[in-house]
Amino acid sequence: MAIPDFQSLMLPVLRESASDEVKIGDVIDRLADKFSLSEEERSLLLPSGRQTTFANRVHWAKSYLGKAGLIELTGRGSYRATESGRKVLEMPPVRIDIKYLERFPEFNHFRQATRPEQERPQREATTASAGITLTPDETMRAAQQQLESELGRDLLERILPAPPAFFERLVIRLLTATTSSFTESARETARTMSKRIVLIDGDELTRLMIRHGVGCRVEETLYVKKIDEEFFDE
Repeated sequence: MAIPDFQSLMLPVLRESASDEVKIGDVIDRLADKFSLSEEERSLLLPSGRQTTFANRVHWAKSYLGKAGLIELTGRGSYRATESGRKVLEMPPVRIDIKYLERFPEFNHFRQATRPEQERPQREATTASAGITLTPDETMRAAQQQLESELGRDLLERILPAPPAFFERLVIRLLTATTSSFTESARETARTMSKRIVLIDGDELTRLMIRHGVGCRVEETLYVKKIDEEFFDE
């Protein structure tokens, strides 16, 4: 089955801590078993390569439950259900999601405090009308992919009507940027190999241009930071 989205994990994450303190690592393993995830699904990494997608979504589910006051942290990597969380589990809903969490004042206070005033009406309407399945960091990556897709189309619109001399300069610039990090030994090997033709379509061309900064530039850099668990464990 597909990896569950983080909202589908909220109720299972809460249930795991119904009777006692639990470690998030153990919860991740147990829920992976309960959702019958394959080895490939369990090991699928985020683009950063530092965490699995499933573990990331479990952590986000735990985080949102905490913002609603349904669980509390008890130590590094450990949590348990609060009194409010245990009351929810006495008559559990079919599903806990962001819409459900809006009934808790703690969660609404958290959301209001983290939103710019001018964005609140629009984002609240979006939340109410659309089912959110992506975690915040997944939303950011999806937005980046959309921006790069639109940038690729813009680049192609500029390239297609350009004269042949411009295209030749573009190819030279791009080849210089893909090979600049190669060692002299690698370049020598490429020169001695028999020549071959590589076909690159417009989408691949613009992807390479974006990757190597040819015909485009960095407009803004966003840094995503997370808790340093080792810092708090000293």
